[in-house]
Amino acid sequence: MVLYTSPFPNSFLSVLHSFSWGLIFPCYWLADRLVGSFVPTTYEKRQRADDPCYFHALCIIITTPIYLALLVASLPFALIGFLLWSPLQSARRPYIYSRLKDKNHGKGATLLTEWKAAGAGKSFCFGSANVCLLPDSLARFNNVFNTQARAKEIGRRIRNGASRPQIKIYIDSPTNTSISAASFSSLVSPQSGDNTNRTVNAGIKRTTSMEYKGDNSGSNNSEEREDKGGSGEPNDGEENTCIVRINGEDNGHMSDSELDTVNGQAHASGPAEPSLEGDAEISKTPNHKQKEGDSGSLDSYSASRESLVKVRVGDGTVDQSTVNNKLLYKASIMKKTSVRKKKHTDETFDHEISAFFPANLDFLCLQEVFDKRAAEKLKEQLHHYFEYIIYDVGVYSCHGCCSFKFVNSGLLFASRYPVMDAAYHCYPNGRGMDSLASKGALFLKVQVGSTPQDQRIVGYISCTHLQAIAGDTTVRCEQLDMLQDWLSEFRKSTSSSSTANPEELVAFDVICGDLNFDNCSSEDKLEQQHSLFTHYKDPCRIGPGEDKPWAIGTLLDPEGLYDEEVCTPDNLQKVLESEEGRKGYLVYPTSKNHSSSQKGRKASLKGNGRRIDYMLYTEEGLYLEWKVEVEEFSFITQLAGLTDHLPVAMRLMVSTGEDDP
Repeated sequence: MVLYTSPFPNSFLSVLHSFSWGLIFPCYWLADRLVGSFVPTTYEKRQRADDPCYFHALCIIITTPIYLALLVASLPFALIGFLLWSPLQSARRPYIYSRLKDKNHGKGATLLTEWKAAGAGKSFCFGSANVCLLPDSLARFNNVFNTQARAKEIGRRIRNGASRPQIKIYIDSPTNTSISAASFSSLVSPQSGDNTNRTVNAGIKRTTSMEYKGDNSGSNNSEEREDKGGSGEPNDGEENTCIVRINGEDNGHMSDSELDTVNGQAHASGPAEPSLEGDAEISKTPNHKQKEGDSGSLDSYSASRESLVKVRVGDGTVDQSTVNNKLLYKASIMKKTSVRKKKHTDETFDHEISAFFPANLDFLCLQEVFDKRAAEKLKEQLHHYFEYIIYDVGVYSCHGCCSFKFVNSGLLFASRYPVMDAAYHCYPNGRGMDSLASKGALFLKVQVGSTPQDQRIVGYISCTHLQAIAGDTTVRCEQLDMLQDWLSEFRKSTSSSSTANPEELVAFDVICGDLNFDNCSSEDKLEQQHSLFTHYKDPCRIGPGEDKPWAIGTLLDPEGLYDEEVCTPDNLQKVLESEEGRKGYLVYPTSKNHSSSQKGRKASLKGNGRRIDYMLYTEEGLYLEWKVEVEEFSFITQLAGLTDHLPVAMRLMVSTGEDDP
């Protein structure tokens, strides 16, 4: 299947489309500004609190006639542009595929070694987020604004979080899960080509999420790495990883001599490279006031106390992995006497609320990237880490759907692995305001490796956004039916294998997206019992109407987005780790017995909020000799102040059943 790198099949149509949109844009921009001036956000209200009460009214009285006059003047040009623009949409392609050609531009990406299905297996990390990049006037109804600046900041935070190093700390004491407040101020990974990790005893594994400075100048191109001699990978699932082992004596506290040894080894590795241009000073958006200690951008000098460490019980041995870049690690390992993992000892995988996107994020699915200019800014930022991006997904006008579509689907997909095939389908049954957007499903097939027998190793990823209007349960169930049918057709049409002669081995099949229903609300019972959940597994779900105790809601209360308690990733993380905090800042299922105000009804609320953003996986249709299981699941606060949803991430381990060489 040919991937579309431009929205139109020839340059003439592209030029004509640009001309028509140029005629429409002034009218569109003026209307957006005019409506937005009447919808202030809580942030703007607080900023104006000290101004005279008449000042804002005076500004509106002055600017409104100006906007109206310019809007009326631009209408004739917009009408001509619309008459050209609308018929052109019948020739428009359903998405734009962007591949990073300048490898030096992708400084945030780490080198990927092609998986050869050797060893015990490989892990793949998936992320999903609703980023609310609507036209500014519409975004304000969700209490967010400045869409263009937010798009750039969102992209910057995602790639900074994903490209950070992953440090794993081992303690040999199985009875003490705390670590002293020792500071690894200058822990440097081995230089490129050094295939050994710094290790010091094992027992309990903690993966830290910390700040770093480095250029990460490697490219995520497997061919380049092979040319440089990167042949094997002892552990495919752990890239850009540094391992430290701490002696269990003194209850896991490190002695001064041990600290000197670690720091001495770190400095001996060589000086750190300069940081990425543009990363040293994070752009400040009005939605997020940068404060000291805000780790959302990874540019502060302190990392989140709670997100630094997460626990996994290990067997005492660690597989070494290759580290390809010179990085300066700055980690503060803070004492934590109780760990969420220990509260649910029957769980088979790690789970946490993290202030960062997972390190070595492989795939990213975004929703509500409706604004085309914002999509371009977001793409430019993500290309610092992801080599392959599909954006501007959807249809416009009356092409391909039953009703007129003013905006696209809002879906965006980014990958570190090559995209082999892609397909998009529009849901034809959208209602209300949702019918104005071409909401649908994007299906992708990616190649993640090959076997020694030259069989391709592939994976399937689906990204979708369902009907949003409350009460439209029948519409959402119909869309879930279509999602399953389209996915089945996509897999059949893109498969080049047969049972007798398999040319491809399927490693995973994942569905990500904003499904706009939660698993605990009594109003969403039809969706909770849909057949999709018999074929795909939800790591956060026990069954219809019941989530696991550690799962939390992903829909934030818009009124509280700019409260000091939650306006930074660290603060939001700490608030959401307490039940009282969740009751104050998450949206809960509606109930007749409760008032509509989130702040005034902390008592009597049950559950952990509305979880409407999902990550599902299946074991059906995969290579029979392999096993897929969840390795970790995260709720992420790194986009605090930039969107009204919590991103989620899931790491899957594909086990081949073979022993490590």
